Amino acid sequence: MTVRDVLVRLDVRDLLPRRDDYDLRPRSIGADLLAGLTVGVVALPLALAFGVSSGVGPAAGLVTAVIAGVVAAVFGGSRFQVSGPTGAMAVVLAPVVAAYGLPSVVLVTMLGGLIVLAAGLLRLGRVVTFIPWPVVEGFTLGIAAIIFLQQVPAAIGQDAAVGGNTLVTAAHAIADAAGALDALALDATTLWSLATVALVAALMLVLPRLHAAIPASLVAVVAATVLAEVTSAPVARIGALPDTLPVPALPGVSATGLGDLLGAAVAIAALAAIESLLSARVAASMAPGGSVYHPDRELVGQGLASLASGLFGGMPATGAIARTAVNVRSGARTRLAAVIHALVILAVIYLATGPVSRIPLAALAGVLMVTAFRMIGAGTIRAVLRSTRSDAATFVVTAVITVAFDLVEAVQIGLVVAAFFALRRLARASSVHREPLPGVAHEGDEHIALFRLDGAMFFGASDRILTEVTDASVRENVLVVILRLSQLGMVDATGARALAELVAALEQRGITVLVKGVQPRHRKLMTTVGVLDELRHESHLFLRLDDAVAHARSHVRRADEGPDVS
Repeated sequence: MTVRDVLVRLDVRDLLPRRDDYDLRPRSIGADLLAGLTVGVVALPLALAFGVSSGVGPAAGLVTAVIAGVVAAVFGGSRFQVSGPTGAMAVVLAPVVAAYGLPSVVLVTMLGGLIVLAAGLLRLGRVVTFIPWPVVEGFTLGIAAIIFLQQVPAAIGQDAAVGGNTLVTAAHAIADAAGALDALALDATTLWSLATVALVAALMLVLPRLHAAIPASLVAVVAATVLAEVTSAPVARIGALPDTLPVPALPGVSATGLGDLLGAAVAIAALAAIESLLSARVAASMAPGGSVYHPDRELVGQGLASLASGLFGGMPATGAIARTAVNVRSGARTRLAAVIHALVILAVIYLATGPVSRIPLAALAGVLMVTAFRMIGAGTIRAVLRSTRSDAATFVVTAVITVAFDLVEAVQIGLVVAAFFALRRLARASSVHREPLPGVAHEGDEHIALFRLDGAMFFGASDRILTEVTDASVRENVLVVILRLSQLGMVDATGARALAELVAALEQRGITVLVKGVQPRHRKLMTTVGVLDELRHESHLFLRLDDAVAHARSHVRRADEGPDVS
């Protein structure tokens, strides 16, 4: 039995590559070839830069772009997704490298890939839709700030510190440079590094305005490298790179190593899943005429991509929003474009590692600084801040915690803050209203209270609703309470239990409770937690309001005749 036969038996046929993933007509192949070449040129300096900023090295960035780029394109769930090393993943990986060393990267990459693969097989691709927009934007803003701050030491000619808080590291680097400036003691390395960053940033900002098709980042890096070579500038270079792909190898595994790296692997997997699915969703919305993507298959593809990348000594991969956007705008038709992008970078590994090794690190720092600014959409930030106070607070909290503490903690705390505000809004929308009895008034109606429960009866609102109904019923000497539940949109176990306690408390005070309009979808829960058991008689459950009011009036009329048993 083949692997495919096993997968078919597991009913995961929709997660497998298909013939219609590609359009082999000459016109489509030509469009994919052009788009792939364009994206490959854009991706090359980014792959180098993200490899350096993660602490793993530029070679790992190239390997990841090639191996993960091909695997994710073939097995992923989007026609346009371009995968490889990203800034967010570099930010997460840097402290892992600092704490556990380079040998840990292969193991944590493959563990993260296994987790993402399992998430896809378990059909968890839609979970990302539950992450609120302010959390996503706050996280993106924080990532952009970290990417920028990580480049500050290299931009002023200092050794890049891997690990530690990037804000503190950048502040120390700036303080050292400021001290040297005050003493008029800035060395040539610092001056040349700053000049290199300025040149790269200027070219990346100006060239696209001259012509949108110009690969600005590549041209900027080439120009900075040529200038550094011609002038023999005293700036740090990338250094020697391998001129072939590494031989695939499994990492050494120990129980201690697995335990230490499991938390990091979960964080990497969560980031890979979130970033990849968001990128695929953006690509689908950008495609001419719209497009669709398969979130579960996307997770399977990204999980396999990280597994393959780890085997070849690369780093974790995700869908890259910027490169995917370039792919769509360049006219890509199928997954072939992403495969070609990876082959372009592979050609560089085999044919041009010599020139690439001479690229100044400050040039890559300039590329990433501009990239970080482009990640921040001023219009989006204004929209979030002007939306609601709660969403603005969620956005700010997520961004600040991302920069100051930890990315995974930022998402977790952002979700908690968003959930708190959402529950508060839901609780405020949940209410109880005293309504007049329908029809002509009858003698004794003042002893009947009709309460309509709206919104949600859940743990955030149940206690307040219970108190309001009880207090009003006791205060007004009510003999019968009618609970109108047909308007309840949601009931959880806490809310249902509160209703049972409300009925029991009123009945103990001698107040008869009638329940009207229990929805079929709520009835099982209310039966399970005992709401209906607390009613004095099963006939006190009604479908029509008029029947409930008539029954209540009959109770009031017989109130002086003795105990009621009906």
